[in-house]
Amino acid sequence: MPPLLAVEDLVVEFPGTRGPVRAADGVSFAVEEGTTLGLVGESGCGKSVTALALLRLVPEPGRIAAGRMLFRGRDLMTLTERQMCAVRGRQIAFVFQEPAAALNPVLTVGTQIAEGLVVHRLMKKKEALAEAARLLELVRIPDARQRVHEYPHQLSGGMLQRVMIACALACKPPLVIADEPTTALDVTIQAEILALLRRLRDELGLSLLLISHNLGVIAAMADRVAVMYAGRIVEEATAKDLFRTPLHPYTRGLLRSMPRPGSSSAAGPRPRRLPAIEGSVPDLARLPPGCAFHPRCPDVMPECREAVPALRPLGAAAAAPAAGTGHGVACYLHHDTAGRPRSGPAAEAVR
Repeated sequence: MPPLLAVEDLVVEFPGTRGPVRAADGVSFAVEEGTTLGLVGESGCGKSVTALALLRLVPEPGRIAAGRMLFRGRDLMTLTERQMCAVRGRQIAFVFQEPAAALNPVLTVGTQIAEGLVVHRLMKKKEALAEAARLLELVRIPDARQRVHEYPHQLSGGMLQRVMIACALACKPPLVIADEPTTALDVTIQAEILALLRRLRDELGLSLLLISHNLGVIAAMADRVAVMYAGRIVEEATAKDLFRTPLHPYTRGLLRSMPRPGSSSAAGPRPRRLPAIEGSVPDLARLPPGCAFHPRCPDVMPECREAVPALRPLGAAAAAPAAGTGHGVACYLHHDTAGRPRSGPAAEAVR
């Protein structure tokens, strides 16, 4: 079966003093029915802009400059704004990163959940408020019938995130995009939100696009993982393959920097210093030539400074992996500039 969502060569640009700045540059991935794709990378790599582009909500003066976004075979780029309004919330829902900022402070949470029900499911207001209470119960908010009449400032951060999830589920969309759903929550609430998302995904048959900089969150939730750096996908694989055999030096650096249980030194409880990736994410307006990661890469080679590596399947001389399949990596350690599989010490060192 074709994927629920297939993104092909998506380009999102913002005007800059030296020309257009590409926040997403040729991004391709797929989300299969009933699965979770994790999109991971450091802040500023283009994850959230990519997610907003899927609903054609890129803030001005940004624009979608190229690419296709096929949802159940229909290209979202060809739809009118009125048709897109019917997609937002009904077909594709969004759980925003900061619920306190996303929710309207002067409307009750029940009213905000009910809005989508009135617009998309044509419910009467009274019926929609009753359904809003049921949705709050679904996301495990206690005293739901009372909470529908409360305002966002009366709820905790964890409850506000549950309200956002209830809003997203109101119209029973097949795809939910969750942008950093556990940011700014303490670890206990984070675990509860992830357990809630996992339960709802399984019970309702949802597909999820989960965006996070936290590899622990991705490991707990995702079936496949796409790693993003400086506006490009640099590696994509099943979660099992990516965590077991990371291929791109950036992915390996991210995994090494994760804290792990039992990481204290043998001399005592003092924790060891976690290895960090040197440098920082480059300015998208001033990307280095060639691979954007090469100034920070411990395995840099001459060709890395000359040409941008394409995302290619491991061990195959092909132009690109089919989105959502195989193990693809954009790195000259594994393919030469002509796309031929590379062998030798450099490639074997990272396998």
